[in-house]
This record gives sequence, structure tokens and C-alpha cells, in this order.
Amino acid sequence: MARVDVIVLGAGIVGTSIALNLSKRGLAVALVDRSGAGEGTSYGNTGIIEGNTIFPQVFPSDWRALLRIALKRAPEANYHLTFLPIIAPWLAAFRAASRPAKLLETVHVMRPLFARAVAEHETLIGEAKAERYVRRNGWLKLYRGDRSFAAQARELELASNLGIGNRVLDGEAARALEPSLNPIFRHAVHWTGAMSVSNPLALTRAYSERYAALGGITLTGDARSLHRTEPHWRVDTAAGPLDAGDVIVALGPWAPDVLSPLGVKLPLAVKRGYHRHFGAMGNSALGRPVLDAENGYCLAPMEQGIRLTTGAEFAARDAAPTPVQFRRLLPAARELFALGNPIEAQPWLGARPCFADSRPVIGRAPGHRGLWLAYGHGHWGLTLGPATGRLIAEMMTGVAPFCDPKPYGAERFLH
Repeated sequence: MARVDVIVLGAGIVGTSIALNLSKRGLAVALVDRSGAGEGTSYGNTGIIEGNTIFPQVFPSDWRALLRIALKRAPEANYHLTFLPIIAPWLAAFRAASRPAKLLETVHVMRPLFARAVAEHETLIGEAKAERYVRRNGWLKLYRGDRSFAAQARELELASNLGIGNRVLDGEAARALEPSLNPIFRHAVHWTGAMSVSNPLALTRAYSERYAALGGITLTGDARSLHRTEPHWRVDTAAGPLDAGDVIVALGPWAPDVLSPLGVKLPLAVKRGYHRHFGAMGNSALGRPVLDAENGYCLAPMEQGIRLTTGAEFAARDAAPTPVQFRRLLPAARELFALGNPIEAQPWLGARPCFADSRPVIGRAPGHRGLWLAYGHGHWGLTLGPATGRLIAEMMTGVAPFCDPKPYGAERFLH
């Protein structure tokens, strides 16, 4: 029978960052997953570490955008019709959380985590010797028309008030940064304080290797075996049963599989998303990620090629892939940048774990001694992994946390 101080379930960027932060504070930690570090949801993203984030994703308020989505013509969203009755309560809550007053509240609630995002990554990048994966040249949001750019006025005003670095550019100035972009957009915002990575999987693995160097162990196991054997929690692993006084569920979209049998039922939904890597035609190249604001996709330069990411798909987490958004957005993407042929035979599919109020759950599980939660990071798992790791490690070791964790507590869903 093996025993450690803490078991961390889930070896994505969030779980790995938690395990590393706990190990740095002298705890005996075991990281348990059925796959390798970073091979789940953490693998598929734009690679942006965006401490500049102000507003979260919102429910569309424009009736034309809603109509395009309803008619399955929108590049930024797709849905499975049979799934709509299941997701309807969550969508209603998401719409309520998208009201201007609630959005402003979310901005201020999430700012402490985003404000630490880049710095916490910088610390781990240095310790893990992962500099080769990092770019510090920001990222670009592109706006094809005046109307879409004007809609960002409030975001830019708040960025100024919060001291978040950016440069507003015209099309010519943006193309000076990225000469391979075609001149089909009128405005751009260069978010200068953001970092990006060329291989998110490799970055998570580098953090995992640093964790191992500190004495942390990683085991293969099924998190669904978690159960209480007083006075410990127990998980079955390939190396045998593993006990700990504390366990942290950092399983992203799979967290409900473990928590629901324990009676912890929080209103998590998943937004499925796809990516696919393409070659670049001729001498075309990108030096940083770029977002086409009107069409809801991102082009990100990766070691594997140019990664084209889609918007959200509302469908059951484990339903068969339906990557129809690529057909809708590829013409716009190729109009912007000279994409060549796809590199993989099939697109990659992942599921983003999302709460309707666009906050993760970080902290104790109500009613369960020694059970901790760290999931629901939505579109920001890569960005917020290390900041989450530091916050929960400070909470667990009795150190004054760098920010008030109360707004991220599960208790907000219990009244």
C-alpha cells in the first residue's frame, strides 16, 4: 500500500501545474492519469498565454449572429440538435452571465488570476528549462470591418484602466508585424504582454519533468476508482492502491465522472473544439497567433505547422466528431493567409470544461474532507494552469493566497 500527502487526478496543464507547485512546497505528491501529461484537452489550444484577457466569451446578443448559428451557417459555433434540450439550462445561465453588469463583475473577479498568469508561467518555464517553446511577441486580433472594431471600444477602455498593454494598429501597421497576412482587414489590436508557445504538449511535459525532478511521482490509473477509506482517499493505479489525506480533482471535462458518484454535482458544460495543422504555401509564415474576430478562428504557428482552431461546438462530450466548422471557416482563413494542405488525416477534437459564469472552481469540495477541486477553466486552461497551481498550493499549505479564492469556490452554486 503506497501513501503520499496529496493525489492530483488529471495530468493536463492544470493538474501538472498543481502537482509541481505542491512538490516545490515539500509535499509528497502523486499525479494520476490514464494518459500521459498534457495529452488530453491541454493538447489542443491556440498556445496563447493571455494575461491580457478582459471579457470572457459571451452569448451572442446580435440577432443576425444567432440566426447564423441556428441555421448552422456560423463559422464560430456549431451544435447537435439532439443535445440542445440537455444544454438548454446551461445556455440560459450563460446568457444571464453575459449581461453587461455581470460581465463587468466577471472582469474584476477573474483579473487577479489573469494578472498572475504570465508571471507564473515565466517562473515554471525558467525552472523547467522550456524557453525553446516560448515567444514573447504578443498576439494579434484582426477586425475586417469598422463595426466589429468599434464593438471592442469597451474592452480597450478597460485595458487602459487596468494597465494591460496593447497597441491599436491599422491594417498596414499590422502587416508590418505579420507580412504574410493578406490586406483584407482594416484594424488590429496587438496585445503586447501576452506570450505564446509553439508546442503546448511539450510545455506541459516540460513542467511534468520538472515535477519529477523534485521527487514527484506519476502513475497510470483510473480516476473513477476514487473512494474514501477512512481516514484517507484511495485511487487504484497500475502500481496498486494509492492513499492520501488530500486529493485534487483537476480532470477538466472528465471531472463529473469522478465527482457525481460522490454527490458533488456542479453545473459544468463542455464546449467542444477542433484544430488541424496546415502547411504554409511558399514563403508564408506567422510569428505569433492571429485571431479573425468576425469569423471566430485563430491561426497559430506551431512546431507541427499552422494550427487552425475552430470556435465552440455544443454536443455531448463523447459524441462522434462533426468537424463541419472547417468547411465554413477555411475560405475565410485562406483569404487571410496562404494555408497549404492539411498535415494530419483528421482534425483533433477536444472538450473545454466551462461553467456558465466563466470562472473555474478552485478550492475545497463542499461536504468532503480532503477533497479539492480545480477545473472548469473553459478557454483558459493553458493560460491559468500555473496561477491555479500556485493558488491551490497556497490554500492547502496554509500560506496566505496571492488573491482571494472565494469567488472561485464551489459554494457559489449551492444557494
